[in-house]
Amino acid sequence: MALLEIENLVVEFQTAAGPFRAVNGVSMKVHEREVLAIVGESGSGKSVSMLAAMGLLPWTAKVTADKLTFNGRDLLGMSANERRKIIGKDIAMIFQEPIASLNPCFTVGFQIEEVLRIHMGLDKAGRRKRAIELFEAVGIPDPAERLGHFPHQMSGGQCQRVMIAIAIACNPKLLIADEPTTALDVTIQKQILDLLMKLQAEHKMGLIMITHNMGVVAETADRVVVQYKGRKMEEADVLTLFENPKSNYTRALLAALPDNATGDRLPTISELFVDEGAAQ
Repeated sequence: MALLEIENLVVEFQTAAGPFRAVNGVSMKVHEREVLAIVGESGSGKSVSMLAAMGLLPWTAKVTADKLTFNGRDLLGMSANERRKIIGKDIAMIFQEPIASLNPCFTVGFQIEEVLRIHMGLDKAGRRKRAIELFEAVGIPDPAERLGHFPHQMSGGQCQRVMIAIAIACNPKLLIADEPTTALDVTIQKQILDLLMKLQAEHKMGLIMITHNMGVVAETADRVVVQYKGRKMEEADVLTLFENPKSNYTRALLAALPDNATGDRLPTISELFVDEGAAQ
């Protein structure tokens, strides 16, 4: 049984000009211990699809699906209270831009201990002990001291590690990493990716990696879903995708990689790809 199963997901936002369809009939599955990459350029509906699955979209969003289940449970049929018991515990997400995601008014220790209090019911001593263990696990030096720091007192890479610690605090079955290396330098990007893959293997989690970086896909994924303008263009295992892509859009993404450049400049996606219309 799939951990997360999505069939024909549609997400629309109400605007002054009428409904805008951000996700249009997307289907996918992710299994235990599997790494699924969702790839596509900005605006392709990658993050919106996962936020819809977690119930984290604003009230202006209309979410429908033929099937949207986690571990066999119907997410759309759950009450808000039922879903809150799952989100942050069994399904966790590492959001884009850790500096923006962490609350600047509270220490990072308070923010990680809040998760442990709500979902695990630990007392104050237990929360602090677990928080120190988590900071050690994600490679934050001097963890006991760092618990008392505010987000602005930490580097971008350290804040991303805090976000990862919060996400794995309750040993989730499924971890969603939304552009986890955005705005980090190349060395820190590699460290964060290595850390995520290490934690995924140790905790036997399902992992969804949202990215526009095909290099990240090649390094981390078992299977890949390619999205464009809210539609799923292709799904394949990672070797098949790179060696024999079926969608013209996927071929355009791969042709735009620096390693595949043949001239003095990289081609743009629009130069390589004509919209294929219906999803494949």
